[in-house]
Amino acid sequence: MKDIKKIVYIFLLFTQVFWAQNDFEKGNSLYQKGNYQEAINAYESIVKSGKESAEVYFNLGNCYYKLNKVAPAVYNFEKALLLSPCDSEIQNNLSFAKKMAIDEIAETPKVGFSKLISDFTSSFHYDTWAWIAIVFSVLFLIGFVAYYFSSSTGLKRVFFSGMILFLLFVVVSVFSGFYEKSRINNDRPAIVFADVIAVKSEPNASAQDAFTLHAGTKVTVLEDLGNYKKIQLSDLKEGWIEKTAIKEIK
Repeated sequence: MKDIKKIVYIFLLFTQVFWAQNDFEKGNSLYQKGNYQEAINAYESIVKSGKESAEVYFNLGNCYYKLNKVAPAVYNFEKALLLSPCDSEIQNNLSFAKKMAIDEIAETPKVGFSKLISDFTSSFHYDTWAWIAIVFSVLFLIGFVAYYFSSSTGLKRVFFSGMILFLLFVVVSVFSGFYEKSRINNDRPAIVFADVIAVKSEPNASAQDAFTLHAGTKVTVLEDLGNYKKIQLSDLKEGWIEKTAIKEIK
């Protein structure tokens, strides 16, 4: 019975992969012909099946960009960048899509020790930090072996100093990786999908308008309360927005 279940599972898995690949190629063909909405339908069917990839979101972003739909274009490029953070092509296209947005919000520079740590850890993705830690761990082991088998006092001092240095790099890399992963996991970016929406000073419809946002603007969600979400802009302005007006990237 277990063998039959395994066979069925494998069959379903291969079937999903086949159809996903088929829809991806179909979407690519439709995109090349300029049938952007039909291409979107093909790519969206892949996403709905649970087969996410940076390539699918990137192509979706391109389709929406061609149709001048700023919010879904920015959203899908952001999704693609989340899965492939070092892809320069995604970064460039996201930059072009953001230029279609009406709101121009200047980023308020952060200051202090926490900024220094964030700037340093964000220089690499947490997966990259993990590989850096592994490399320095290997170098530490090599240094230990060399220290153990060395007969010269001078060489022992050199290898011991190298071990301490490599161990320090391992600790820094591990800390940076965990810090960056925690920062990314706790971050709740979202894109405004409403054409125009008034952000409230309090989480209710009768509250005073704090400011107005338009489609395609990126915000950070801080809190949920009923039908509202508390958001923050890159210039550190805060307010409450209807949850149906935005779409979280994660």
